[in-house]
Formats: sequence, structure tokens, C-alpha cells
Amino acid sequence: MKITGVEFFRFSAKHFNASRNWLLVKVLTDDPELYGIVRNLATRAGLPMPRVYRIPQPTPNAFATGRNPENAVVAVTDGIRSLLTTDELSGVIGHELAHIGHRDILISSIAATIAGAIMILSRFLLFFGGRDEDSNPVAAIATMILAPIAAVVIQMAVSRSREYQADQTGAKIAGNPDSLASALEKLTMASKRIPMA
Repeated sequence: MKITGVEFFRFSAKHFNASRNWLLVKVLTDDPELYGIVRNLATRAGLPMPRVYRIPQPTPNAFATGRNPENAVVAVTDGIRSLLTTDELSGVIGHELAHIGHRDILISSIAATIAGAIMILSRFLLFFGGRDEDSNPVAAIATMILAPIAAVVIQMAVSRSREYQADQTGAKIAGNPDSLASALEKLTMASKRIPMA
């Protein structure tokens, strides 16, 4: 799962303000296996070593963030550590490193910005554009409704295509596509039992 800057802000604001009982824990010595997995896979992917964090939460999740590979972060929850085997976790980490290598966080942030600009422009045109006798109020209302929908659809299409590319590249980085597929199945089942807090 990739997190754009805005989503990461929402994620951190929600969890750091609403429940201050947990924080991101930088992984250095408390989880050498996780650190080693990320280091080995980053080397295989030709990426600089990202910062690695563990989130003490039972919900199985992992994400990558950062504006470029030099400032990247990979974070995993305790829930995903306990749910997945080492090979499956390697597949998930490979997926997250693929997001970093493809600069998906930057691309998603740009897509979100463009979608927001389209929404604002459609509202601006409704209220300030075409105030003469020839203006069509039905067209203005249709634009106000359809432009934001189109913007969201475009943003979702970009996001979905980036996810598929990260799956493909992540499987190559990890070297075992079956482990990534198995991890995704387990995560889908677990998300139904333990939703995000």
C-alpha cells in the first residue's frame, strides 16, 4: 500500500492525535530480521537503504513514503510481522520498495493535486463564470458535478495502475511471486477480521 503525503499526514494526525498510546519505532536493533530483509531487498532493487519503522499496532499493514528514494521510509505493523512468514513479508517489502523505486508517492501526490485543482476550478467556474444571458445553468451544474467525479476516477486509475506495477516489480525484487500472492491473500482475509483502527 502506498501512502501519499496527504494520506500520510491524515494517517499520522489520526493516530498520533486520537490515540497517543503508540508511536513509530525506528528499527535498528529491536528487529534485526526486518532490518536485514529491507537492507537485502533494497540492495537487490538498487535503492538506497530506506529508514525502517515498526508500528506497534495489531492491524496488519505496511507502507512506504518519502518524496524520493533518498528520503524513503518503509513501515510495518506488528500485526503484519506476526501474520506473515519471512518469505511473504519479503514480498510485501519488495512491493513497498517498488513504490519507492517508481516514485509512486510523488506521482500519487501530483495526481491528487491535479484532481483537487480540477474540483476547485469546477466550483470556481460555477460561481464566477458565465453570468450573461447566454450561459447555460444546466451545463454549469453538470460541470460542477461531473468534473470532480472525473478527477477522482482519474486519480483512482493512476493509483490502481501503480499498485499493479508495484506488485509486478515487488515480486521480481523479492524473487518469489508466490510469496507475495500468498501475503496478499492473508492480508485481505485479515483486513476483514481486524480493520484499521
